[in-house]
Amino acid sequence: MGLGNPGSRYEHTRHNAGHWFINRLAARWSCTFSSDRKLGGDLAVTGVGDDRRYLFKPATYMNVSGPPVASFVRYYKLDTSRVLVAYDELDLEPGVVRLKSGGGHGGHNGLRDLFAHLPATDFLRLRIGIGHPGHKDQVSGYVLSRARREEQEAIDSALDRVFDVWDQIVDGDLDAAMNALHRRN
Repeated sequence: MGLGNPGSRYEHTRHNAGHWFINRLAARWSCTFSSDRKLGGDLAVTGVGDDRRYLFKPATYMNVSGPPVASFVRYYKLDTSRVLVAYDELDLEPGVVRLKSGGGHGGHNGLRDLFAHLPATDFLRLRIGIGHPGHKDQVSGYVLSRARREEQEAIDSALDRVFDVWDQIVDGDLDAAMNALHRRN
C-alpha cells in the first residue's frame, strides 16, 4: 500500500512517494487501479487464488490514512505483518530507500494515523527518502512541493532498486532484502 495525497494537485509532490512506488508496482504487474468506495481508496488486484496480491492507495489525505487502511486490512482479513506500507521519509536523502519491519512512527503523521487505527503496528515499511528542507517550519511546504530534477531522478532510481529485492520481500526473506537494499544506498 502506498501513502500519499489524492488528486492531481499532489500527484507529483514529495509526499506522494508512496503512491509513486505502488504505481510502479502496478505497472510491473500489469494491473490498473479502480476506485473502491467501500474501502475508501484505489485498489488494484493481481494473481489468482492464494496468490492474489492487492495494491491500495487511500483516497484520503496522508494524515488521515488510518481509516481506509484499517478498512482494507479488515476486509481482506490481512495479518498486518504481511502488509507493506510505502511512504516518504524526511530523515533519508533522495536516492536512499530503507525497508524495515515494525517500529515507531518517527513523527510521520501518516504512520501516526495508521497506528491509531490498525490492530497492530508490525507492518513492513518502505521508507522512501525525500530529504529534509533544513528546518521544521519548512516541512509542510517542502513535502507538498515537487522534488528538484536531480532529487526526482535519485528517488526514481531508489524505487527501481526495490524491485531487485522484491522476490525476497514477498518470500519473507527480509534480512536478505534489507542487506541487499541498504548496501546499495
